[in-house]
Amino acid sequence: MNFTLEDIEKYCKTYSLDDSDLLKELSQKTWETEEIPQMLCGTLVGGLLQMLIKISGAKRILEIGMFTGYSTLKMAEALPEDGEIHSCELMEKHVKTATGWFEKSDVNHKIHVHQGPAIESLENFRAGSFDMMFVDADKTGYPEYLKRGTTLLKPGGIAVFDNMLWSGTVLNPEDDDAKALRETAELIKNNDRFEPLLLPVRDGIMIYRKKN
Repeated sequence: MNFTLEDIEKYCKTYSLDDSDLLKELSQKTWETEEIPQMLCGTLVGGLLQMLIKISGAKRILEIGMFTGYSTLKMAEALPEDGEIHSCELMEKHVKTATGWFEKSDVNHKIHVHQGPAIESLENFRAGSFDMMFVDADKTGYPEYLKRGTTLLKPGGIAVFDNMLWSGTVLNPEDDDAKALRETAELIKNNDRFEPLLLPVRDGIMIYRKKN
C-alpha cells in the first residue's frame, strides 16, 4: 500500500481533536502572510503538547521560540486557570503578531512574553521552577537550550524539542543545524537523568522526562 506522508498526516488530523476557531484563524493567517509559515508546529504537535500538559498536570511552562503564537495559545488553552506559560521570542515582529492573537483569546492572562535572546531571558528564572518546556527555536542553539532549560525543570518535569529529524538530515548531518540537532539528541540519550523518546511525528519530536 502506497500512502504519501501528506495523506497520512491528513488522516491523523481528521481523527484528532480539532483546533479552536481562534487557532484555526491564526494558522490560516500565518500561512497567508508569513514568509516561512512551516515554522508553525502544527495541529498534531500542538495536540501532543496539550495531551502532555493534561496528563502530567503541568501548571508552569517554559517555551523557547514563539513565532506567531500558535503553540503558545495551544498550550495555554490546556493549562488550568491558574497556570502560566513563559514564552521567549527574539523577533519583535513575531512578538507583535502573537500578542495580537493572545489579546483576542480567553487565556491571555496565562501568557507572559519575554522578548530578546532566549539565553538571556532564561537567566531570569529560578532553577526547578517549570513543569514543562517546549523548544522550537534556532536549531544551532538547541544544545545550549537543553543545558540551561533542563536546570529550570522540576524533577519529573517534561521537555519537548521540535524538528529533531530535520527532514532526515540528522542521519548524516552536514550543515550546522543538522549537526546541532544530532548533538542535542546524543546529549539527551547519554544523560542518565533523562528518560527520552524520539517520535517521527512531522519533523521529529524528542520528549524526555527529567528524573531528578
